[in-house]
Amino acid sequence: MRLKFIVDVGVGRAIEDWLESFGYDVLSVREINPRMSDRDILSLAVKEKRIVITMDSDFGELVYHSGQPHAGVLLLRLEGARTEEKLVVAKEILSHYADKLPDHFCVYQNGKLRVR
Repeated sequence: MRLKFIVDVGVGRAIEDWLESFGYDVLSVREINPRMSDRDILSLAVKEKRIVITMDSDFGELVYHSGQPHAGVLLLRLEGARTEEKLVVAKEILSHYADKLPDHFCVYQNGKLRVR
């Protein structure tokens, strides 16, 4: 099964382009509606079975405290990271952990990926 993603605004176009270059089905929040609410992003992701890639920790609040369903969330805790750093992390995660992403809440921080 080929993974499908929805990429939040803060993640950046380079990640979107890289994912598309490897044949992944990618939706960009930036292109749909840059002001789309996190709740609406999760709803769309569930409807289309997409994994949300974000740098916004508010998604943890929605999933764990509000109980909003999801099809998978990859939270990149890379505050201040340059595009090249984000790309290295995304490549590492997808090459080693792609099978863990669907239907899990994953957090990448300090060189480690936590999967819940």
